[in-house]
Amino acid sequence: MSIKSEKAKELFKQGYNCSQAVLGVFCEELGLDFETAMKIASSFGGGMGRMREVCGTVSGMFMAAGLAYSTTDNNKAEQYKIVQELARRFKEKNGSIICRELLQGIESSTSPIPSERTETYYKKRPCIELVGDSVEILEKYMLETNKITS
Repeated sequence: MSIKSEKAKELFKQGYNCSQAVLGVFCEELGLDFETAMKIASSFGGGMGRMREVCGTVSGMFMAAGLAYSTTDNNKAEQYKIVQELARRFKEKNGSIICRELLQGIESSTSPIPSERTETYYKKRPCIELVGDSVEILEKYMLETNKITS
């Protein structure tokens, strides 16, 4: 586990959603203040507003990649290539990027009311590990592409 992935897991344990936890640990490198990052990522937890669509950790990873790699010259093809590579790596490790598929076999309501964060919650759900995976995947990619150094 990297230092960033451990910090992201701590953010998640503090009550931030999965997307916030991932984006939050890249604020310094991205030139983004933490409060703004938390607001941007706030709607993406639980597979986008607890609708169990794209995993919030993946959305957080994509937001960070957009800030790290996108330019003002509308480089959509290059950005989409990066997003697809990050998604491929996440799928390779976890089997899917879809929240409801990652939570298969676990009762996961789409009610807008977040689940209470208890010891049982953390033991039963893979979310905290997925937070760590997304951070490690993006961190490794950013190291490979020289966006960050160690």
